[in-house]
Amino acid sequence: MRQYGMLIALGLIVVLFEIWTDGVLLKPNNVTNLVLQNSYILVLAIGMMIVIVAGHIDLSVGSLAAFVSAACAVMMVEHDMPWVLALILGLAIGAVAGAWQGFWIAYVGIPSFIVTLAGMLLFRGGTQIFLGSRSLGPFPEGFQKISTGYLPEVGPNTNYHNLTVVLGVVLLVFALLQEFRDRRRQQAYDLEVLPLNLFVLKCVALAAAVLAFTMTLASYRGVPLVLLLLAALLIGFGYVMRNAVIGRHVYALGGNQAAAKLSGVKDKRVTFLVFVNMGVLAALAGVVYAARLNAGVPQAGINFELEAIAAAFIGGASMSGGVGTVFGAIIGGLVLGVLNNGMSLVGIGTDYQQVIKGLVLLAAVGFDVWNKRRVGA
Repeated sequence: MRQYGMLIALGLIVVLFEIWTDGVLLKPNNVTNLVLQNSYILVLAIGMMIVIVAGHIDLSVGSLAAFVSAACAVMMVEHDMPWVLALILGLAIGAVAGAWQGFWIAYVGIPSFIVTLAGMLLFRGGTQIFLGSRSLGPFPEGFQKISTGYLPEVGPNTNYHNLTVVLGVVLLVFALLQEFRDRRRQQAYDLEVLPLNLFVLKCVALAAAVLAFTMTLASYRGVPLVLLLLAALLIGFGYVMRNAVIGRHVYALGGNQAAAKLSGVKDKRVTFLVFVNMGVLAALAGVVYAARLNAGVPQAGINFELEAIAAAFIGGASMSGGVGTVFGAIIGGLVLGVLNNGMSLVGIGTDYQQVIKGLVLLAAVGFDVWNKRRVGA
């Protein structure tokens, strides 16, 4: 239940709003809008999940995203800088900001809550200095396509986006092969695996979900470029956290810092790198947000950090650290995104939306606490 509970909950929420909105929720254009509207929160959620797994928190990501988007706007609009160079410099700014905060947290020993709270104020002030009360835009077309572009049309006219269908089939084959490979590996080491009937049911459900999502996108405009970016982040960080040494060190550090240090984990370096990574992802989220708006605005990034933290906890992160997955962060972000979109479609006011999202977050964390007590007992 800890691993699949929120995935099941996401499915139930989708079914509920699909019925409640008379089928509007899963229309191809609305599914695409869901991806575009929540892309920057999902990018932040991936980084925030890693920070929380390491036993820390980052309150500055929304302000840093706004600061980077403002810096990129100034570089491209006021100084006519090529958008590729502005993008690279924006990501570099995020890395430097993350390194700055990571230094105080890892090597000086100041709690991450305090350091990132100071960073939130610092970067929000920097955004106001860059932009004041104005908005800067528009941006070059190439920069806009980071958030609003789609894969090109190829092949004959089939009423579907051919390249999207091909990618969906490749993804399905890869996912099924990975499931079988993981099962064989677990059996080789005499580890517990799902019963065969449940494993087959899981594979069927996975295939159905991938094919349904693929055909939905293919019947509109195809795969958004930002979805490819999210897929790359999910696969890359999922592999790092699951298989790479640095990923195992992050889990060890969040699970028990004293034991990790005694086991040879370089806790200061790992913490420093976690915050550098968070800075880069916050900068990337700011770039995606600015590209979607086609402008740098002083109000950018407000409450982004709260959405990212909520997505991480809803997705299975533990308050005490050491528990959580990148895939879980994506699921948590999608739960919030579907709730926002579905409630807007049925006409629920923003005030009630906040109440409902707060209750969902409380329920997710409450489930984590209950589950740990049950396992301990």
